[in-house]
Amino acid sequence: MAYDPGAIDATLAAAVGDEPALIAELREAFLDGVQRSLATLDLAGETTQWRAAASRLKGLAASFGAVRLMALAGEAADAPAGDVTMLRKLHRAVERL
Repeated sequence: MAYDPGAIDATLAAAVGDEPALIAELREAFLDGVQRSLATLDLAGETTQWRAAASRLKGLAASFGAVRLMALAGEAADAPAGDVTMLRKLHRAVERL
């Protein structure tokens, strides 16, 4: 799956038009939400918590056009809670945003 670093900004621009300040604010809110969801996954001790956090992350990524993160979050929802390999992949994907 290809990574498109401009996908999030393009999605935001399509939603709000040529408003750089608003795009920056929404992008920051997106990244904050992603970080919170990822932190919840890091701490999830049971399958229910893990799947809920992965689903939230998937929905958030989908809303902002972060296709790779959305796919990984979908995979995470099916992975065992605390899957270290999956967490590593998710952290790398978030670093690339």
